[in-house]
Amino acid sequence: MHPEIKMIMEYLYRIADKHLEERLEAFGAVLIEGPKWCGKTTTAKQLSKSMISMQDPDMREEYTITAASKPSLLLFGDTPRLIDEWQDAPVIWDAVRTMVDNRQVPGQFILTGSNAVDKSSIRHSGTGRISRMKMLPMSLWESGESNGKISLQELFDNQELDIDGIASNMKIEDLINAACRGGWPAFANMRSDKTKLLIARNYVDTVCRDDISRVDGVQRDERITRSILRAYARNISTLAKNTSLLADVTASGEVSLAMSTFEDYVTSLKRLFVIDNIEAWCPAIRSKTAVRSGLKRAFTDPSIAVAALNLTPQALMTQLKTFGFIFEQMCARDLRAYTPDFGSHLSYYRDRYGLEADLVLHLADGRYALIECKLGSREIEDGARHLLELKRLILEHNKTEVQVPLREPDLLIILTGGSMAYTRTDGVRVIPLACLKD
Repeated sequence: MHPEIKMIMEYLYRIADKHLEERLEAFGAVLIEGPKWCGKTTTAKQLSKSMISMQDPDMREEYTITAASKPSLLLFGDTPRLIDEWQDAPVIWDAVRTMVDNRQVPGQFILTGSNAVDKSSIRHSGTGRISRMKMLPMSLWESGESNGKISLQELFDNQELDIDGIASNMKIEDLINAACRGGWPAFANMRSDKTKLLIARNYVDTVCRDDISRVDGVQRDERITRSILRAYARNISTLAKNTSLLADVTASGEVSLAMSTFEDYVTSLKRLFVIDNIEAWCPAIRSKTAVRSGLKRAFTDPSIAVAALNLTPQALMTQLKTFGFIFEQMCARDLRAYTPDFGSHLSYYRDRYGLEADLVLHLADGRYALIECKLGSREIEDGARHLLELKRLILEHNKTEVQVPLREPDLLIILTGGSMAYTRTDGVRVIPLACLKD
C-alpha cells in the first residue's frame, strides 16, 4: 500500500471507543450525538458490521421513501448496524426501539446524528433500549498533543498521586495553534498548519449557510447567524445575558432582531451542538441572592470562537487576555471528553463577592473537582486562593448543616498553559492541560 494512502486510512484512538463498546454490551442500541465533523461516524464504523447513510446522495431518496412506508426494512443487516444521520428520518428511532424489544439482544444498532431531533418527532423516549452518548471534537490527548502523563481518573482515585515534575511538551504558541485549529479529526491528514486552520472556518461557514436552516426546515438568515456567533465569541467564558448578546448583535445597525428570534437562532445552534453553555453550581454556602445562576457562554470547541471572530494564531500571540477566555473553552472541551460516562457534567461557581471556580467537574458517583483555568503562572496564586476559600465555605457550612452536609471537593485543580505539574503545600494541584488524559 502506498504510504500516503495508509496515513489517510489510519484511525486515531478516541476516548469514545471504549464507552461505545461498553454501552453496546449493555443496551440494544446506542445513539452517538455531537457536532458534525467530530468523528462520530468514523468511530461508529470501528465496531459496526453493516451500515446505511441517510445522506448518501445515491440512496437518499430511496431510503427516505422506505423510511416513510416501512422503516424496519432499513434495519436488517449484520449487527451492530450503523444508521448514519438517522435524524433525516426520525421515524427510524421508533423502529429501532421496536426491533430492540423484539430481539431482546444488546448491541443491535448504532445511530449517529449531528443535530438533536425535536422530541415531538418520536413517540417513545427509548429509555432502557437506546443509550445516548455525546461525542466532542478531539481533546489534546486524542490529537496526540497532550502527553497524557496525568490521568484524571487516577487523580480522583488516588489522592496521594505524585505529579511533581511532570512536564508539558506544549508551549503557549502550541496551545494557541491547537485552539485555533480545533479538535476536528480531519486535520490529522493535513500537512500544512495554514490548511488545518481552514477546517474550523469552513465549519462555521457551513453552519451559517446551510445547517442553521436544515436543522428543522426553517429558513434562517446567514448574516444573523454569523452575527450571533460573533457575539457569543466575544462573550465566551462570561455570564453575558441574552439582552447583552442581543445588543451586541444589533449594535452595528446591520441586523435588526427581536429577542424571540434571537432565542430561536440560539436554540437551533444548541441543537447543532455548536453552542454548549455551562450551567451554574449553586451550593448552599451563600445566600441565594449572592450566587450567580446565569449560563456561562461556551462553544463545543474553542476553534468556533476563533473562526467566528476571524482571529489568527499570530493575532492571539499579542492578545493573551483574549486567549485566556479561549483557553478556558479548550479546558472545558477536554474535561468533557475525558468524562463521557453517565451523569458526569461541568458547571461553574461565581458569586457577587468575586469568589469563583471557572469549572466544576462532577462525576456520576458524586465526586467533584473545583477547577480554575489559568494561562500563566502569575495567575496561579489567585486561582488557588479562590479554590481554597470555596472549600473553606463548604466546611463552614457543614458545621451547622449536620443532617444535609455538602460533599467536600475531592480535588482542587488549576489547569494551566504552563510547563510543569506540581502539588502545592495547600493541596492544590497545578496541572498543564497538555499533560492530562482521561
